[in-house]
Amino acid sequence: VAYDPWGFLRGETELWRYGRDPSLGQPRVFSQPSPWAWVDVSQLRAAAPLHPVAVQCQEAQVVVTVHRDLFGTGRLVKAADLTLGSAACLPVAQSAAETTVTFVAGLHECGSTLRVTPDALVYSTSLNYNPLLTGNPVVVRTSPGVVPIECHYPRRDNVSSNGVKPTWAPFRSTLSSEEKLPFSLRLMNDDWSAERVSTVFQLGEVLHFQAGVNVENHAPLRLFVDNCVATSSPDRSSSPQYAFIDFSGCLVDGQLDDATSTFISPRPRQDVLQFAVDAFKFAGDSSNLIYITCHLKVSLADQAPDPLNKACSFNKASNLWAPVEGTRDVCSCCEMRSCSLASHSRRLHAPSRWQGGRVRRELPS
Repeated sequence: VAYDPWGFLRGETELWRYGRDPSLGQPRVFSQPSPWAWVDVSQLRAAAPLHPVAVQCQEAQVVVTVHRDLFGTGRLVKAADLTLGSAACLPVAQSAAETTVTFVAGLHECGSTLRVTPDALVYSTSLNYNPLLTGNPVVVRTSPGVVPIECHYPRRDNVSSNGVKPTWAPFRSTLSSEEKLPFSLRLMNDDWSAERVSTVFQLGEVLHFQAGVNVENHAPLRLFVDNCVATSSPDRSSSPQYAFIDFSGCLVDGQLDDATSTFISPRPRQDVLQFAVDAFKFAGDSSNLIYITCHLKVSLADQAPDPLNKACSFNKASNLWAPVEGTRDVCSCCEMRSCSLASHSRRLHAPSRWQGGRVRRELPS
């Protein structure tokens, strides 16, 4: 007995009861009691645009087909992170295109449970998604999930769900400098056309940052992001913390296997710098809040980029660091994790310490 896994309203608990017409070999809806499947996808409601789990309740076994785009973000989960039931049974097959995985288990296998009601025999199991930590162990980019599954024999009854709807909200702040250089850091929508209204993200989405500086009364300036640190509290020095931009403009998060973070090139203007970072949260942190603090700085627009004034992204295709502007050698220190102006004659004054939530930026005369 099979059902169409894609014909449903987004994220809702669904009931299916189908049979097969022997003469046509096609599914038809039964008017009499027959086995049917119940799948609770409420944990995937916020993201998945299509039903990612298909279930067939057969005479003596259950067949579960899982689309690896489990959360509807376009990012495929690993087949090794999916198991069935409390016994953690592994999948038995994977599609030729490797976009789906299939589990086949007897009704009494993989730790399933049997419940007897006045009208039905109910076999219960679950699809489990437990992603292994990869890359940097301090942050995670996807949440575990459990999709309860039931096979009812022989007829449908009323069921309900109290599924968890995981979400997390990052912190968005505006940083201003003292003196006459107002710096800003904003979360933008996906096409960069306007500031994003919502601060709620799902893991698997991308954060679009736009750093800027008002240079209305100044000579032309070029903006750089010196470093960005994520913390679970407003205190920038608190623990745990994760520096995803470091070493005077190296977007180190882009080197991780599970990340595609990058600076956007070319810039829209010299006094604006945009960068995209894959959403993440701290492992083991139940608050689901992220506070992000970035240090911004400027140089004269006609000053050539150097190891202290640069914007470098890691290109996985070439396995090399690449600058938004300037020659590639300004990014060589990103690989060495140590950037200085030892070989350059021009120097900038270091910024003063944080005072009252504001930062002073000083420029050479």
